Amino acid sequence: MGHLPRKGTDLHVSNAATTTDWRNWSGTQSCRPGQVHQPSDAAEIAAIVNRAVAEGSTVRPLGAGHSFTPVACTDGHRVQLDRMGGVVGVDDSGTGEGPTGRSVTVRAGTRLRDLPGMLGPAGLAVANQGDVDPQSVAGAVSTGTHGTGLGYTGFAGMVRGFRIVGADGVERHATAGAGGVEGELFRLARLGLGAFGVVTELTLDAVPAFRLIADEHPEDFDEVRRTFPERVAGVDHMEFYWFPGTDVALVKENTRLPGTEGARTPTRMERAKEFIAEEAINNAGLLAMCEAARIAPKLTKGLNTFAAKTVSRRRYVDDAHRVFVSPRRVRFSEMEYAVPLEALPEVLAEVRDTIDRHRAWVSFPLEIRAAKADDVALSTAYGRDSAYIAVHRYHREAYADYYRLLEPIFLAAGGRPHWGKLHTLGADQLRGRYPLFDEVAALRREVDPTGVFLNEHLRDLFGA
Repeated sequence: MGHLPRKGTDLHVSNAATTTDWRNWSGTQSCRPGQVHQPSDAAEIAAIVNRAVAEGSTVRPLGAGHSFTPVACTDGHRVQLDRMGGVVGVDDSGTGEGPTGRSVTVRAGTRLRDLPGMLGPAGLAVANQGDVDPQSVAGAVSTGTHGTGLGYTGFAGMVRGFRIVGADGVERHATAGAGGVEGELFRLARLGLGAFGVVTELTLDAVPAFRLIADEHPEDFDEVRRTFPERVAGVDHMEFYWFPGTDVALVKENTRLPGTEGARTPTRMERAKEFIAEEAINNAGLLAMCEAARIAPKLTKGLNTFAAKTVSRRRYVDDAHRVFVSPRRVRFSEMEYAVPLEALPEVLAEVRDTIDRHRAWVSFPLEIRAAKADDVALSTAYGRDSAYIAVHRYHREAYADYYRLLEPIFLAAGGRPHWGKLHTLGADQLRGRYPLFDEVAALRREVDPTGVFLNEHLRDLFGA
């Protein structure tokens, strides 16, 4: 169980070069790197890789540290991408590659939260986002970050090309039209977990800027569960949340509007009121509920029922990134599985029944989303429209038993685990869930035969 960790799997390794332990955002993983580097260009990264190879050491890149797994952990050389942010170029011609002919090229350490400011002056945006945005672009692509909407892929599906420094210290440009190893890297390693090298630049599809009509409202859980596959196909972006032990779903439906069409831009005062409401309900209120449930677990179901009853309808219009993204100040752990879209109603019914049967009511809601099928080899949506079921646990509570209770349900439905979130699978189980898995693993061995970019977690995943 290297991902819902075994006892003693945190990588606390003493090294005289650093005395600082690192923890990820959620606190689920920690390690002590031997060396920490903040390169500013590909040449500096190549020098770090060459040094690690000569030492027989390892290299792991770090973006924002938002993954829940040990994917970024290392006792070797850590490459922090904080100094490798910014836009390289924007193509707003409409005649370039990709579905819209528009794209943006950014350095790997660029944060998702910075993309609107980079693309806005050109009248562009990314087509879809998740509900948080502190991640680096390289990290989001490399772990399979996604939003919701059957017309849209996750970030890895938006990639038109990327530059990557490999185990030989050479920077390569991977594109769909490239020959040789560059073409294979694009085909098989767009979502690569940092196991193929250190990504330095990425080119992403861009779309004309748009706004969203947001409609958030409560509905009957069973009705939403049964109809989700049909409803999500008829709405640009739909998701819902469900507090275990209740019969209420909080539904969020977002409809796209071109450019600046729609209601006027909210005033500063209106945005301030929205911020306060968001903080009070989704952060301060949730934190208080989580702490109460942690101290008195028997109250959890009642607290969830109370929270579900406080949900009211909210409808507004704003720039897309302001609607997609919400502040998340309450820390948590997370497991998420993608299942075939058509399987969602039955899977979620079994999840509900299992939680009720075991009285496993937790104070964090489940989140249900969907994404369009794509051709990214390790994408959770490879070759099939997918529904996502994310389960969470407050960061001060033990999560493993809860996740192990539900994971078999997802696996029985053909589920694929999110690469940046907790799960128990290794190479033997993953192989049957990803048709191109063996090709991906073979390419990884070819480009990094000594495993300079691996850690224990990645060795488990790739069977190395």
